[in-house]
Amino acid sequence: MSSKPPSRPGFPVRLTPTASAVTRGRQPAVPVRPLVPTTPSMASDAIRARMVQRLAAQGVADARVLRAMGTVERHLFVDSALVNQAYEDTSLPIGLGQTISKPNVVARMIELLLGAPALAGKPGDRLGRVLEIGTGCGYQATVLSHVASEVYSIERLRGLHERARANLRPFRLATVHLLLGDGMVGYAKGGPYAGIIAAAGGEAVPDAWVEQLAVGGRIVAPTHSPGGGQALVVIDKTVTGLQRRVLEAVHFVPLKSGIA
Repeated sequence: MSSKPPSRPGFPVRLTPTASAVTRGRQPAVPVRPLVPTTPSMASDAIRARMVQRLAAQGVADARVLRAMGTVERHLFVDSALVNQAYEDTSLPIGLGQTISKPNVVARMIELLLGAPALAGKPGDRLGRVLEIGTGCGYQATVLSHVASEVYSIERLRGLHERARANLRPFRLATVHLLLGDGMVGYAKGGPYAGIIAAAGGEAVPDAWVEQLAVGGRIVAPTHSPGGGQALVVIDKTVTGLQRRVLEAVHFVPLKSGIA
């Protein structure tokens, strides 16, 4: 007997936090700016092509990732004063102490996500449902929409959630669901997920993420490393249990609970 699929939220969604998860007080809102007007110099295919060439030279090999990175216009997700740096391999501020990750980090983590056991032997296929922890400005969620069948993205900072909504609204991405909520508890209603990717690092990967991951799925997230700092961690969920690998050192904003 087939089970009834989980209901999908409308757009946008506000998750109701538990009393213990909500932080007191509210962060000042991030001004919601309209998308930066497209100009030939900013939107040039050649500029993005050079970025993709640089990513390939740095070791990103998955054609799906390179194609997505070359399609999504990163300058539409940064402040107008920073558009000239949009395609450089650098992180940029997006408000409230948060940043948009540099292109190499985005590409690297998504490529790792696409290496999930569920896609073994299927190099051209899309990943299934993906949960993103930390929407930020919405750039990575948009890139994910090109390689996954459905994307649920949670942001705990109300100002950034609103900014991401404004950034994504013109694209009308029916497969991307933006959620305001506590990323540490995930979003069980959208699961199980083929992949979970985090843009913030905590002491360890929360148990809720592991529970919401499908068998054959993969988590890619930064966590605190024993020697200090952070390291990228890959966790695969198999029929026999969890397989965990610690990769290179990274630097992300801290993972926090609650809504602000």
